[in-house]
Amino acid sequence: MGSLAHQFVGLKCSPISTTRIIQSNKNIVNPIIIHTKQKIVSRTGAVAATNAQTRERIKLKEMFEEAYERCRTAPMEGVGFTVEDFHSALEKYDIDSEIGTKVKGTVFSVDANGALVEITAKSSAYLPIQEASIHSIKHVEEAGIFPGFKDEFVVIGENEADDSVILSLRSIQYDLAWERCRQLQAEDVVVKGKVISANKGGVVALVEGLRAFIPFSQIFSKSTAEELLEKELPLKFVEVDQEQTRLILSNRKAMADSQTQLGIGSVVLGTVQSLKPYGAFIDIGGVNGLLHVSQISHDRVSDIATVLQPGDTLKVMILSHDRERGRVSLSTKKLEPAPGDMIRNPKLVFEKAEEMAQTFRQRIAQAEAMARADILKFQPESGLTLNSDGILGPLTSELPAEGLDLSVIFPAEES
Repeated sequence: MGSLAHQFVGLKCSPISTTRIIQSNKNIVNPIIIHTKQKIVSRTGAVAATNAQTRERIKLKEMFEEAYERCRTAPMEGVGFTVEDFHSALEKYDIDSEIGTKVKGTVFSVDANGALVEITAKSSAYLPIQEASIHSIKHVEEAGIFPGFKDEFVVIGENEADDSVILSLRSIQYDLAWERCRQLQAEDVVVKGKVISANKGGVVALVEGLRAFIPFSQIFSKSTAEELLEKELPLKFVEVDQEQTRLILSNRKAMADSQTQLGIGSVVLGTVQSLKPYGAFIDIGGVNGLLHVSQISHDRVSDIATVLQPGDTLKVMILSHDRERGRVSLSTKKLEPAPGDMIRNPKLVFEKAEEMAQTFRQRIAQAEAMARADILKFQPESGLTLNSDGILGPLTSELPAEGLDLSVIFPAEES
């Protein structure tokens, strides 16, 4: 044991280096310390960000409060335009696209289907061809619509594809046409209407761009519906009702109004209503006139039915008109180019009616002139003379004091 102890005592160990231990400790990282430091840095950054946002909010709040106070106390301070200017600008750059709204616009482009219109909103709207006119057209140019055309339009809808506005001129013209018809009815005037179709009750004609109905009972002639197509008829208004879309006219009233105002010697169109042994009754626009058998032709007519039939249309001359008794005397005899033409060639009489009537009136005027001249010849003391138109006037140097020389006046032909 002593020797063993001696051995241990004799051993020498190197001393532990404290420097090495310290260096080793420097390389050891404490995770708890690092995590704590990261949390502190993170919290510090969040607080800084929050403070910046708070300052920004406070700044915006102050700006808002300042602007609010300025608007409350001096709303127009520093503003370069008035409230009126503001409203004017809104009207210029905004538009009410509600259906039925009227807007002003300028056409800037046309195509086969319609026209593009610049409206007050500085945006384009579309005018379809079917809305360009109350009349049927194949191109908008037929309605006088070209680039640069300006007018008032009415909004009738929107295009869902691009929210553009759809316009119409037809709707405006439609209302104006009804107003015009009401005015014409009040004035009781005669208008023209072109027949475009027919049905079992009458015909349809265009009047002021509107479709008007004319019952067969109100048509003067006995023509068929096919014969009336595409013809223009004189018409008078019977009923004008826009709410019920009822527009009814009469050709018979128009003919009666125009023909009864014609004087003696005038030529009118008539329709044979009935035949009697002594003559034929002729309807001349709602007024019945008598065409006596002796006034049908210069040649003798033994049977009226061989010359005329009910429903025949012919031209007759008014010989006399008794308005109080409602009697009108007529003649086709005076319209014959040659005696007997009414029997042999009534078509020629129809064609030459106005020409022969003029010739007849000239004969009458010549006969009256001769009668006046005959009176003046034997009464030069009257101090009157007859001018070249057959009108009595003061005696002039052109007429000798002893009167007219009847030898220079040609005798009238026998009628």
